[in-house]
Amino acid sequence: MDIKDLASRIRAQERRALARAITLVESGRADHRAAAAELLAALPQEGQALRIGLSGTPGVGKSTFIESFGMMLTGMGKRVAVLAVDPSSSRSGGSILGDKTRMDQLSRDPNAFIRPSPSQTHLGGVARRTREAVRLCEAAGFDVVLIETVGVGQSETVVAEMSDLFVLLLAPAGGDELQGVKRGIMEVADVILINKADGELKAAATRTCADYAGALRLLRKRPQDPAGYPCAMTVSALEENGLDQAWRALEDLADWRRENGFWDRTRAAQARYWFLEDVKQRLLAQLSEAETQARLTALSDAVAAGKQDPSAAAQDFVDGMRRSVS
Repeated sequence: MDIKDLASRIRAQERRALARAITLVESGRADHRAAAAELLAALPQEGQALRIGLSGTPGVGKSTFIESFGMMLTGMGKRVAVLAVDPSSSRSGGSILGDKTRMDQLSRDPNAFIRPSPSQTHLGGVARRTREAVRLCEAAGFDVVLIETVGVGQSETVVAEMSDLFVLLLAPAGGDELQGVKRGIMEVADVILINKADGELKAAATRTCADYAGALRLLRKRPQDPAGYPCAMTVSALEENGLDQAWRALEDLADWRRENGFWDRTRAAQARYWFLEDVKQRLLAQLSEAETQARLTALSDAVAAGKQDPSAAAQDFVDGMRRSVS
């Protein structure tokens, strides 16, 4: 693989080259990881794309919202990339990857790029290499990168460590005000959108929006938020109502953070976070080596036979790892 040629084609906004590069960075093979590192080093370190993380439980209408929202943005002349993460089976390891099928119109838009990826049992609602895929999309000249999480609930906060803005999508009648005070995902949300505010659900969506707006006022004020944020709004992805207001709210928040220094500070903190995460993953990868596996098996057998205490065996293993490193 010619990495320099691939990098130049990505900068030239070739969609096939971008797709091939994302496949490369998602691979776990040692030679592919080395090639991926070389590719990322050959591309600009920081892009100016607006990274928007989007989460919500299954059935809330994430795909419909992303398609309507993405079509609105491409209609403004913006180039939009969608990185959709699908849950992987804990048994077979496979994923359906049906997001592109559900976004039929957006997938045919020349100014849009949709890439579904398996979570590969990685926790936090995103795939392990999603941040690297974001970098590739920025290098390919996309203006907005939408990162759709798996959609399993309150634990999906890792996406906030790779996005500039975090949108939480909720359904009407999704809980009263006290339900909205739940910590975790509520604390990292910048904008809460109550979807499906149309037809018979419109009144319920309005009430839910009021409940969450009240709940947000009870949360501790964050330094990176101007007055009025985080905020709750109603939208209808089906009827395409409220999407322009939601975009203006996101743009205003991004502009304020840029002007007040929070934009660069947050991206620097995110880079530090992912450096430490990569170090942890590389250390964990050493556990899969044959010699390490043999030591683990021997110690675990000794613990199972009652010959050694679990804590003492764990300490012996760690001490052995330190000696091998030194």
